[in-house]
Amino acid sequence: MGPDEAFDLLTGALLIAGEDTGDVDLPDATAKLEGLADAVRPGLAGAASDHDLVARLNRELFDEQRFRGNSDDYYDPRNSYLNVVLERRLGIPITLCIVYVEVARRLGVDAHGVGFPGHFLARIDGGGEAIFVDAFRGQILTRADCEQQLRDQFGPAAEIQPELLAPTAPRHILARMLGNLKQIYLQRRQLESALACCDRTLLLLPDAIGELRDRGLVYRALECFGPAADDLERFLTLAPANGDTEKIAAIVQELRQRTSQLQ
Repeated sequence: MGPDEAFDLLTGALLIAGEDTGDVDLPDATAKLEGLADAVRPGLAGAASDHDLVARLNRELFDEQRFRGNSDDYYDPRNSYLNVVLERRLGIPITLCIVYVEVARRLGVDAHGVGFPGHFLARIDGGGEAIFVDAFRGQILTRADCEQQLRDQFGPAAEIQPELLAPTAPRHILARMLGNLKQIYLQRRQLESALACCDRTLLLLPDAIGELRDRGLVYRALECFGPAADDLERFLTLAPANGDTEKIAAIVQELRQRTSQLQ
């Protein structure tokens, strides 16, 4: 894989969708984003500050264009397919943020995705302090709001570290999208689709040892015992020893016994 700057987020997100929905028309998706930018642009004229600009952008995208979070069916895999999100105007935080960032950049706004724990955000950088947007709820968030979200999730002692609010590289955004899809497919017992998500993630992040473990476990569930044992043994050579590695070691022993019986 090439360096992070070589990754085009829009293309990567559409390729992920295309694996499950068939061929995706990149020019069509690009035209939709250009059309959204053209529709939104007049509403931003005369913005008095960065905060005013973001408030206007939110109003145009979430009120006028009606992009919104799919709280009724959050785990519908279509919420993770960017081409479908552009069509239905329904999504989850990460896909809605991608739409937000892509439209904002076409309007000359310095926008980025932020892989905040538990809830993906958009970040707008202007002349002052960064502004954060929850595209799922259509809200501007202050740093204090982000801190409260972190404490709600991890407890009152949780503190925001600077890297939690830093822009996330495209390859890591794509890996997070794949992780969301993997969990959905595992819940639905669509194991072949989950396996494909693991494969793609490891192409993006070859050193993601947790993904190596997950792929091995999916192979095991598919009764592909040899590949399962190979992945899990490699995981054991890379992962620090802990309770998880003890469990995986026992699984590897079981898998090797199964493969020896099949020979």
